[in-house]
Amino acid sequence: MAEDYNGPESRKRSPWGVLALVMLTGIALMKNGVDVALGPPQPAAAASLNRPEGETFAPLATPRSLDFAPAERVRIPSIGVDAPIMKVGLDPDDWIEAPPPEDPNIAGWYQNGVSPGQRGTAVVVGHVDNSSGPAVFYGLGSVEKGRRIEVPRLDGKTAVFEVYGVEVYSKDDFPGARVYGDTGYAELRVITCGGGFSQANGYDGNVVVFARMVKSL
Repeated sequence: MAEDYNGPESRKRSPWGVLALVMLTGIALMKNGVDVALGPPQPAAAASLNRPEGETFAPLATPRSLDFAPAERVRIPSIGVDAPIMKVGLDPDDWIEAPPPEDPNIAGWYQNGVSPGQRGTAVVVGHVDNSSGPAVFYGLGSVEKGRRIEVPRLDGKTAVFEVYGVEVYSKDDFPGARVYGDTGYAELRVITCGGGFSQANGYDGNVVVFARMVKSL
């Protein structure tokens, strides 16, 4: 997923006014999945955001946000994720595109949003499974609060995020403003499919990990 990068871009990347409208019904990362034993882990109650609707999360320390630079990889050590990142946009149905399903170890960064480490909410997506079995974010629902997520970028810097919540939402009642809203900090959302599964309709929900940047390397 390497590419040429010539430094920070000056233009503002803030698509949420449009994107929030089309994302209120949720992201269909996979319209079909596979029936894998008991299915992927689901978020524990202890990982819930535990905050009222609309209330923002304020970190104890606020590191300086970074300039724009494309994401290169995503690492979630607690669940063994170390995957390259490709750029993704919107599909014909106005959902965030998923990476190619035939490659189980690849994630997608929504390139029309902010980059990980910038002020705002960056979004990384990936499959929970494919026709061969578990994929890159199969274990996402088991991530615990306080765990770290690292996102190396093409400018040589790594944005380090701390998880402060993990939720599963129905795709029919997806809280777009809650998930994608700008909290005033550099934040990250990592999203995959989750909830119930049927052969006819695939997964009926999305697992969303909420994290905020705590430092850069």
